Amino acid sequence: MKNKERIRNIFDLPTKLPQEELFEALVDNDNVLVEKVVSTGQITPEGEWYDQERDEWLIVFQGEGKLGYEDGSHIKLTTGDYLFIPAHQKHRVEYTSTEPPCIWLTIFF
Repeated sequence: MKNKERIRNIFDLPTKLPQEELFEALVDNDNVLVEKVVSTGQITPEGEWYDQERDEWLIVFQGEGKLGYEDGSHIKLTTGDYLFIPAHQKHRVEYTSTEPPCIWLTIFF
């Protein structure tokens, strides 16, 4: 069974997490990017915004985070929360938990 060799677990983390956010592309082709992101307190630098070419759907599997939007609104996400962000909707990460680390799954399409 070849697929058995590819089984991974979304909660597998390195024993010691690095200072920077971890990004792991799980699927990456012309139509979709599925990425596991592990955040441990990282935020978007002041004055910077994500302004993505593709729509994004995300879910928080562990921990919590807070997003801010260009219009001044904010949204807090906790374990199990998911969100759709349309292409070119400017947003930024304003908070991510450290204990436990925030594990996101993002899908760009």
